[in-house]
Amino acid sequence: MTFSRRDFVKTSVLGAVAAGAHAAVPDALAKTNAPHQAEAGHASQADSSKRPIIICANNGYAYVEAAYAFLKGGGDTLEAGVRVVKGPEDDPKDDSVGLGGLPNEEGVVELDSCCMHGPTRRAGSVGGVRNIKNVSLAAKAVMEHTGHVMLVGEGAERFAVTMGLPRENLLTERSRKIWLLWKEFNSDRDWWGPGLADPHWHPPAPDAKPQANLLQDRIEKLQRRAAGLGIEPEFRLAAIRRVLFPPSGTIHCSVLNEKGEMSGITTTSGLAFKLPGRCGDSPIIGAGCYTDQDVGSAGATGAGEENIKVAGAHTIVENMRHGMSPKEAGMDALKRIVRNYNGDMNRLRYMDMTYYVLRKDGAYAGVCLWEGYSVGHPHKFAVHDGTLRSEVATPLLKGYSQDWPPMPIVPEDLKKDSEYLK
Repeated sequence: MTFSRRDFVKTSVLGAVAAGAHAAVPDALAKTNAPHQAEAGHASQADSSKRPIIICANNGYAYVEAAYAFLKGGGDTLEAGVRVVKGPEDDPKDDSVGLGGLPNEEGVVELDSCCMHGPTRRAGSVGGVRNIKNVSLAAKAVMEHTGHVMLVGEGAERFAVTMGLPRENLLTERSRKIWLLWKEFNSDRDWWGPGLADPHWHPPAPDAKPQANLLQDRIEKLQRRAAGLGIEPEFRLAAIRRVLFPPSGTIHCSVLNEKGEMSGITTTSGLAFKLPGRCGDSPIIGAGCYTDQDVGSAGATGAGEENIKVAGAHTIVENMRHGMSPKEAGMDALKRIVRNYNGDMNRLRYMDMTYYVLRKDGAYAGVCLWEGYSVGHPHKFAVHDGTLRSEVATPLLKGYSQDWPPMPIVPEDLKKDSEYLK
């Protein structure tokens, strides 16, 4: 799931769970296995021709203004993109990227990134990197200082150190305590299979009162243990939510300057509590990021495994090469994900995807599989073409995705609103 972490966590753990569970498959979709395209809630600026322009996932919003000023002053497009994504990498409170990212199931933070530089048609990537905070810089260094495109694991870490990036402990006290909470209470609900794509997977049984009672008891135990671990009161519900529904998180940025030069970059800490060594789409050229200087740039946040299977970013750029608008190109990639599950909403409701699409003439779009993760929290992306703003992405399907792993519907008396993690 990619999206603005700060926007997402402004609802309570319990309210968000309830909204996601109830709204995941709306009546219009529940009656059929065929996907319905939602009404366009965001006009994707297909006629825009403004340059320079930066588009990115909304968790990069705070860093776009400075990057745009650098770009406007003649700065390189990839360097501008790095300046955006490096912000969340450096922020210990953003637990989806870089420092403070939620760790794998063994308590180790592993990061992925890739980039493409349009003017020189080069690419760089790193995957499964430990102890290096700014893996976006490591990916860029692979591009600039080696004859390779991708380095992974220990070798990528050693290379990053050679390039001057310091080793440091990426597990903050906050992320360590969340991992301990998960390890003690929820490690039986991990990323071992069967997954959604397994032919033997079945949707969870209908919720019953005993299940709801079990969930209530689980939440109360988690609250007590979170207090015992020293998790600050205002963050406890957020921590519990991350334990019950392990999040994913990523940031992508695509950049176009006045000369028509383009670059794209994506960076992530991936799925929380994942199997060690897991790489999603973010370090995969053509999936998490793809830039073709002649056509455009695209990137993704969301269900990495699903995006790899459709080579999402490459598919979108190729669609634009053959005449599709940015919005049409992104929607086609989303439809391929739906096709892979034969339109089965029982499975599709447990995944989500957002694509960020920028064409060489400055036209752009943000498109998503579902409207958002809960009512009132639509998928958004940041745009700067002289004016910085957030826009709502256009959904393919009506309704809201549901958290994975699936859990019983939260009882009414547990639905509380709380403000935390400002």
